[in-house]
Amino acid sequence: MTDAPSRYGEFVSLEVAEGIGVIRIDRPKMNPLNGEVQEGLRSAAIEASDRDDVSAVILYGGEKVFAAGADIKEMQRLEYVDMVTRAPRLQACFAAIAAIPQPTVAAIAGYALGGGCELSMTCDFRIAANDAKLGQPEILLGIIPGAGGTQRLTRLVGPARAKDIVFSGRMVAATEALEIGLVDELCEPGSVLEAAKARMSRYVGGPRSRCAPPRRPSTAVRTSTSTPAWPSNLPCSRDCSPRRTARRAWRRSCRRVRARRGSPVAEICGGRLLLASNVVA
Repeated sequence: MTDAPSRYGEFVSLEVAEGIGVIRIDRPKMNPLNGEVQEGLRSAAIEASDRDDVSAVILYGGEKVFAAGADIKEMQRLEYVDMVTRAPRLQACFAAIAAIPQPTVAAIAGYALGGGCELSMTCDFRIAANDAKLGQPEILLGIIPGAGGTQRLTRLVGPARAKDIVFSGRMVAATEALEIGLVDELCEPGSVLEAAKARMSRYVGGPRSRCAPPRRPSTAVRTSTSTPAWPSNLPCSRDCSPRRTARRAWRRSCRRVRARRGSPVAEICGGRLLLASNVVA
């Protein structure tokens, strides 16, 4: 049985069928993540988390594009104060998706770039069409990933590969993404939603669905792959983002941002971002 889709603003919807919730982004042509889309995703994530008839969640942008990142036109209109206010909202949106207690998968077709790639990394799994392209091209605009890309990407592919992807801003082809662990499965173009449903169907009606939300295995496993200070790492990315980076980089030739013990370290030298693996005594 399929319920009528619930809508969260103009561009985001949640449709539930056979225990699987599909959060759909539909803002043609490239699904840019403006403020309305971010708030819609946050609301849909909270709704899916609270529904007893949802055993798994798919994040989907359509068969042409997953999400091509931030809405650059919207960002151009923002002043420095606006950017400072917006950054925590974007991170809150992504945190809400990452906190969904049910298993989650991003169904990636076309492009998942910048904020779109960061959005896909909030999910437990990523399934991509074999012609999809992922990446963090923010450096080509003079900024860095500010919504967890420097943190989640490092955890998925390792520090060296994360540095290469962030420093170069290059696109990563689907086959390479599979090899390095950025995606978990490839499928034919035009079938990512069906492939995602097939994968998530194994989690519907099983023992996991009978666990109370705080005890769900997905939550426990996610906790094991992050440090206790994980949420505190995200402000590091926010503090290095657009206008704040420019203002501070000109004032100082070298600024080091250290997170608490056990957290990643980021260093900016002459405007260049350096990532380090977790600091362990």
